[in-house]
Amino acid sequence: MSVVIEGRHRGGVPFSVIFLEVLPAAVAVALLALVGMVHVSSRVLVVSTGYELSRLDAQATELSRENSALKLELATQKSPVRLEALARARLAMAPPPIGSVVQVKP
Repeated sequence: MSVVIEGRHRGGVPFSVIFLEVLPAAVAVALLALVGMVHVSSRVLVVSTGYELSRLDAQATELSRENSALKLELATQKSPVRLEALARARLAMAPPPIGSVVQVKP
């Protein structure tokens, strides 16, 4: 289908009439395009947020494992057996001889 636009002086349809007939369709197409772009951009944001959440969840899991390992190391470092061995080896400490400890009553 072809539309021939003729000038007003030749008896054709004025441009304003054609414009008013095409305007609603153009506005509808523009609105649909806008809605489509908003929908696509929202989906992209949802997907990127999902990836970020997955990355942060993996990071939290790794930090939790590291925290558990550090707690175990701290418990090992504070072990009375280990502390006694260090005191004897590095500081040449030994328990006091029996009878040298005097208890004072308040």
